[in-house]
Amino acid sequence: MSRSEEIADTAAEPAPAPIPSPAEPPDDRPRVVRSMVGTGPGTVLAGRYRLVARVGSDLSAGAEFWRAEDTVLQRDVGMTVLRRRPADESDSDPEGTARAAEMIVRALRAGGFEHAGCARLLDVLAAGSPGVPEDVLGAAVTEWVADLSLTEAVADGLLKPPRAARMVQSLAAAAEEAHGRGLVLGTDHPQRIRVAEDGRAQVAFVLPRPGTRPEDDVRGLGAVLYTLLTSRWPLSGSDAARAGLPSPQRDGDGAPVPPSSLRPGVPVELDAICTAALSPGADRVHTAAAVHRMIADVVAEEDRAALFPPQHDGVTAAPDDVWQAKTRRPPPRDPRSRRKLAIGVGVLAALVLGVLGYLGVQVGAMFREPTAPAIVVGGSNAASAVPGGPAGNVAIGGVSVEVYDKTGDRDNADEVDRAVDGDPATTWSTYTYKQQLPALKPGVGLMASFVGAEQLSQLAISSPSAGTVVEIRSAPSADADLDDTTLLTRETLRSGTTTISLADSQPVQHLLIWITTLSGSGDAHVSQIDEVVFYRAGD
Repeated sequence: MSRSEEIADTAAEPAPAPIPSPAEPPDDRPRVVRSMVGTGPGTVLAGRYRLVARVGSDLSAGAEFWRAEDTVLQRDVGMTVLRRRPADESDSDPEGTARAAEMIVRALRAGGFEHAGCARLLDVLAAGSPGVPEDVLGAAVTEWVADLSLTEAVADGLLKPPRAARMVQSLAAAAEEAHGRGLVLGTDHPQRIRVAEDGRAQVAFVLPRPGTRPEDDVRGLGAVLYTLLTSRWPLSGSDAARAGLPSPQRDGDGAPVPPSSLRPGVPVELDAICTAALSPGADRVHTAAAVHRMIADVVAEEDRAALFPPQHDGVTAAPDDVWQAKTRRPPPRDPRSRRKLAIGVGVLAALVLGVLGYLGVQVGAMFREPTAPAIVVGGSNAASAVPGGPAGNVAIGGVSVEVYDKTGDRDNADEVDRAVDGDPATTWSTYTYKQQLPALKPGVGLMASFVGAEQLSQLAISSPSAGTVVEIRSAPSADADLDDTTLLTRETLRSGTTTISLADSQPVQHLLIWITTLSGSGDAHVSQIDEVVFYRAGD
């Protein structure tokens, strides 16, 4: 057989059948089916935080932003909730657990960071913690920034550029300080930013996505300023749509057009800040410190130029602005305002005449001979209510009185005015003591003060507490020590009215009625004073 025939015969032979491989055993491992109970409004996390309303989301971080209620402290809080993703076997992190764990670790590292441009972190919940649902991979709790979302802040129209700069200034300072500590804030998402009641833009929701760098925060600062100036979010179009904000036009390089091309009156400095922060090229600004410094310079210059009329920026001046447009029309007058003004002036004139008339009567009374005892403070019939005022003596009005007790335990101090209110039916009394004075204290008294120095002729004390011993002492001041007072006379009260003569005394402005012996016996010692009337000698 030739070589060619041998090759032909070999080619004609059928190829050997392949050896079958042993069949693989079936996969009998049980598949885990995770219960994904939806977390929504009303869900309580960790037995404390009740979700109230979802206010935004960051899909790239797998995060939802919620307003929640702290049921323990009864206050609103902000919550960033990390949701478990549907399993994706093609992903190295099928359910996002590794991503969430990294974000929780970052939050724990940032626990001590506090700044006015960032809501304070209050609590961090890790996956698997008690009370955390299975579909939640972690959560962070912050103070609630109550006033406005970024979208709501620009919903009523354009803001004046200086105001927009002031709003971002604190946010830029927070980013600068955070970057100095090796932290990031996540300012590059519009729904993480809210505006506080005082106008400061703040990071309201924490847990930025993994991979967020300081450069992203710098772009976020430019984006927030851009949005406040133009009402457009210049970064992710999908984030803008979820926040309810339009996206701006873009130039040939894909960068957003400058704010000044969308509205008039934007200072060139703010235009430059936005352009430099948002630029993808090498000429962009690289640090939050630089953005903060540039914004601070704009605000400082605005403060220096406050005395000069601002450049027209297309925004109507607020009613309380110093500089108003010449064409601004005054608010329409109320057609009834003139009549209201006339009525008000008439009523005021009547009141003035009434006051002048009253003062005239009082001045005239000062120069007339008294025909009856003067009025005692507290009532129009006080002089007749308390007997003992002889003709020619005048009861003194305008007397103030307080309990005098240097031990610090002033007896019934809240009722002491009843002793000089002109009504004997209202009374003041000491405490009831089980031992007689001076066992527990040297005494207790009433310190009376007059408007000026008075030449007293006598005083009348109405009291049912017979046997009470009082010393009448002049004092240099209302708070003088007892040793600095001067004894004028001593008297034992009888039931009813006791009149005490002070005819030989000197003019005095402060007079102390010092009780040295209480009425009563056994283990009940107490003295009651219904009314005290002071008299000066008549003319």
